[in-house]
Formats: sequence, structure tokens, C-alpha cells
Amino acid sequence: MANPLWWKGAVIYQIYPRSFQDTNDDGIGDLRGIINRLDYIKSLGVDAVWISPFFKSPMKDFGYDISDYRDIDPIFGNLDDFDDLIAQAHRRGIKVIIDQVLSHTSDLHPWFLQSRESKTNDYADWYVWADAKEDGTPPNNWLSIFGGPAWKWEPRREQYYLHNFLTEQPDLNFHNPQVRRAVLDNVEFWLKKGVDGFRLDAINFCYHDAKLRDNPAKPKEKRQGRGFSEDNPYAFQYHYYNNTQPENLEFMRDIRALLDKYPGTVALGEISSEDSLATMAEYTSGADKLHMGYSFELLTDDYSSTYIRHTVETLEANMREGWPCWAFSNHDVERVASRWAENGEVNTAQVKMLTALLGSLRGSVCMYQGEELALGEAEVPFEALQDPYGITFWPNFKGRDGCRTPMPWQEGDNAGFSQGKPWLPVSPGHLANNVAKQQQDPNSTLNAFREFMAWRRTQPALIEGDIRFIETDEPVLAFYRQHNDETLLCCFNLASTPATLQLSQQSAHPFDGLSHNNASLHGDTLHLPPYGCWFAAV
Repeated sequence: MANPLWWKGAVIYQIYPRSFQDTNDDGIGDLRGIINRLDYIKSLGVDAVWISPFFKSPMKDFGYDISDYRDIDPIFGNLDDFDDLIAQAHRRGIKVIIDQVLSHTSDLHPWFLQSRESKTNDYADWYVWADAKEDGTPPNNWLSIFGGPAWKWEPRREQYYLHNFLTEQPDLNFHNPQVRRAVLDNVEFWLKKGVDGFRLDAINFCYHDAKLRDNPAKPKEKRQGRGFSEDNPYAFQYHYYNNTQPENLEFMRDIRALLDKYPGTVALGEISSEDSLATMAEYTSGADKLHMGYSFELLTDDYSSTYIRHTVETLEANMREGWPCWAFSNHDVERVASRWAENGEVNTAQVKMLTALLGSLRGSVCMYQGEELALGEAEVPFEALQDPYGITFWPNFKGRDGCRTPMPWQEGDNAGFSQGKPWLPVSPGHLANNVAKQQQDPNSTLNAFREFMAWRRTQPALIEGDIRFIETDEPVLAFYRQHNDETLLCCFNLASTPATLQLSQQSAHPFDGLSHNNASLHGDTLHLPPYGCWFAAV
């Protein structure tokens, strides 16, 4: 019998399908491309893939604006391709998790096209509509993440509609029970297709404050953080009312009740709130809400042993029942190989260490495509930008295209990604890190990734164990992972200079033969080389 808790401690490989592999030479990756690379994915030693949206969409936000939740956009293929993908992945023992974008739709979705026509049609109350103030301005001060007011005027209804993201992404009204039922029906469509779970995009944004209360202002000294800076007015508010409402917890229960009808399926919620760690704990509490949650806390510029330890310990203190999922990179942030590098210069030793560190934290793991290759952030010139976020905020914020450029599979034109012109340029800096080249190098980050993931599978303490940190000074991070009678000591040097750690543990037995184990113990002193790691049974 398959393990219904396969997701606990799982390694999930995120695929951004537009940029993974193109098979029809239109310059855009597709489902067939994923199928063709499943053997490569299997070789990484991961448990599952998470595939970013491939649904029918006008692509204003590259698939996160869905116009048909039950169909594949032709640029990616068709439903037969998806069925084949599920079958081929399962044949290789790979689980398939897909994105679900539930809080909003495309403005070209049939629901919205009807809703906007009048205040009395069958879908009139399916979106968040509100009257203007007496002076014609929006109903409150809520702001869009993409800049400016979160309200757009619709002359047909003589009302504003809410959009927490792009204007082309109107927010659904989850206070309407018909909306909740319809959304869950769409989710179940994919469960019947055989998916193993969902990554739930911006899941805490489903409900809004029914009273439409203004968000309070945020003091200037607190505007930094959560990925926002003062060039975006979104940073100027505490977002207490446009997301993370109490009613959302009941919807989390509805999602869980649906998934419980399909044993072994899992819900992973993306959470971005004013206190994301507390919300993660709340949304995964008990056995009746989300299975896992992840936030942006380790997807920021903050890089120190103190920050990482504080983040994990804070979540551990709050999340007594749920299960965390950690990530250092995804399709929305600068690649970690650049983001946490000294002076932005990618260092392969650091990348190897970060893979081991991420894989050693308590929880499940999301690895973004290309992380195993030590890909840094690509430089995309303004004239080649596709991301509306980056186009709006250039040059202070260059958008998300730099982490979305095509995978480099081999030397040569377009790095083996496509025979056509890629939708984003292949980064010249990525060519030297291509898969074919790294496959042949036993010391490559790709082969180090495979080695570590294979070893991790043999360590129950890393899959399910508790975590307990050791008091350390910068730049060392150290903790124990314990499961039943097995205890592992995990130590990491986060800096480019050597470091030492005093250990009182005399009975430590390091794991020989693991290339990540590159530190040495002399007496009570552990000597860690630059970006060094050490794993020992104690």
C-alpha cells in the first residue's frame, strides 16, 4: 500500500513549464517537454514535481490569470498530454502536484464576463464589487501588490471591482457559497485526473473584509520586508483587511475535506500575510486544514545563521501540529545562488552547502528548477522583459524574469531548450552550467545534489525528525535532528571564510563517503572550511 504521508519530508521539484523544455519549437516550454525530461527528474532523487500553471489563460501574469480551470492552454498542450504526464510520472514513482489559483480569475473568465455586465445577472455577486465613494474614488484604500489602487472601475455596472494583483485578475467573492462550491468542483476535476496534490497560490487571499475597512498605515521604519520596498506603495500599509480573514479557515477545512476523499493527496499553501509564520501554523493546525504551508521568510535577502535559526525556531514554536515546507528559491524571487552570494557572485561551494542545509531543516523541501545546476539570476535587458511587475517597477525592481529564463540542457543554440526563439533569452551565464556538461563532472553541483538527496532518503531523522538548534556564533548554523533512537548533528558554515565550532559531543560519528561532509573534528573543535558542512551520528 502506498504511503499516504509520502509528502512528510518530501523533496518537491518545482517546474516552471514555460521555461523547462519546448518540444514544438514555439519558444515556450510545454507538457510534452516535462514528459521528455522525467528521467532527468527521476535522477535527481526527488519525490514529486510541482508544476506552475498550465491552464487556459490570456497570460497577462503567465498563467496565474486563469480563464478556464479545466482545460490546458494550447501553448502547453492538451488534456491528453496531461493524462500522459500523470501516467509517465507515476510509472517512475514521481508524484505530481499542480498549482491552483483560487483567489482570483482572469478578467476573460466566463464568470467575470457575465458578472461585469449588470448587478442582477446570475454571476453578479461572484466577484468583489463595491460602489464608489461620493467623490467617485475607490471604496477604500486597499492597494494592489503590482502597484496602485486594488480597485478598477467598471462602467457597465458603475462599480469598482477588487484586484489584489493585476487589474486583469479580479478577485472572487468567497463570501458567496456558490463561488466556494464552484471553486471546489474545479479542484476536484484534477483530483479525478489523478493528481497527487495542489500548491495553493496566495491561499490566504481568498476572503476579504466584508465591511471593506481601510488598511492602517505602516510606519516608515517598518516598510521594508516581505519582499516589498518603498518604491511600491503596497509597503505603506498593514494588510489586515484585504486578505487573511477569519472566514478563510473554514474554506481551508472545505479543501481538506475534499482531499480526504482522495487518500494520499496533499495541499501545500503559499502564505504571505503580515505574520506569515503565525498564519502558516494556523492554516495547518489540527488535521482538518492544509497539510503543509510555506511562506517567503527564507525567500528574502536576509542571510545569516541568526536569521535562519530565528525563522525556523519561530515557526517551530507556533506550528505544533502542522508540517512546514521550506524553499530558498521559486519563480517569484531572485535565485538564491545570486541572492545570498557574496557580491552576487555565484559560488558552487555555497550552492552545495545550501542544498544540504535546505534538505536538513525539519519539513518538506521545494527545490526550484535550476537550483541543482547552481544557476544564478539572469540579466534580462528591459527590451526583453515579459513580467508586467518588472516593467512597472524598472529599474529599481527588475521583475521576476531573471529567475524564469530557460533551463540550459546542453551547449549550443538556446541551450537545448528550443529550436525556436525562446520567450525569454537563454542566459549566457547559464550555458557553462548546462546539464549535459555537469552530468560528466563528478564534482558538479548537479551530481552533488543527486548524492545528497540519495543519502537523505536513508536518514529517517532528516525526513521526519525533530529539530533542536545549538547555540552558535555567526557564521555557523548547527542543529540536531532526532527520530526515535537516531540523532544526527548537522553543522554548516554560511561564510566564504573558515569557521570553527566547539563541540562537547565526543561520540560523534561522521558519515564517511558523503562529499558534503568536508569538515574535520580535532578534539572538541570542528573545523569547517568555507561553506563547509558536517553530518554526524551522535
